[in-house]
Amino acid sequence: MNTTTSPATESGTQTDQAAPPQRPSVLDQAGGPAGVVYSALPALAFVVAHNFTGITGSVLAALGFAVAIGVWRLARKESVQPAIGGVFGVAVAAGVVWFTGSAKDYFLIGIWASLAGAVLLLASVLVRWPLAGVLWNAATGKGQIWRADRRSRLYYDIATLTLTAVFGARFAVQQYFYATDQVNELGAAKILMGFPLLAAALLVVAWAARCSNKRLKEIGLLPAKHA
Repeated sequence: MNTTTSPATESGTQTDQAAPPQRPSVLDQAGGPAGVVYSALPALAFVVAHNFTGITGSVLAALGFAVAIGVWRLARKESVQPAIGGVFGVAVAAGVVWFTGSAKDYFLIGIWASLAGAVLLLASVLVRWPLAGVLWNAATGKGQIWRADRRSRLYYDIATLTLTAVFGARFAVQQYFYATDQVNELGAAKILMGFPLLAAALLVVAWAARCSNKRLKEIGLLPAKHA
């Protein structure tokens, strides 16, 4: 009996085996390019409404946009996880505004979250556990072997300090506008210094990971099949 597998079958099998599942990128987890745009709309709605209505109208506009985005994504059978997170964030910010009676407090949580992020990232570098390396290698299943190599730690130090600069800049700029009661400028800063700036910093993280993997392969700390 001839049991020879046809080339087409072998080709199909090899193709199937050569297509491992891919991890979703940060952009994918944010809902893709549309998700990034959607995430900016509630803040934009709040700022625009603030110029024409009082605090209640501004808050309702932001909440309305957040909920509408969630419904729209649900109707299109897209992931609603980013939208749910957005609604929750807007609701918390709205609660702060209603409690304080000040429109600029819509941005207060984000401002102090940026400071906390910058401090945490900087502290991780000072204690020799740069978070960019810790989180990236944990997410990709490589563990913490990279810490055994001084040059790899340097790569991730650079990446973590880049993220520190992003979060620190967000805090400095937005805190200035907050202190000077410039609500429109606060909204613009939140949008422009949001995901676009973070995406640029994540390119540095990807560079650090690539350089570290290459280095670990060269010195034998990382097997080729895991690089």
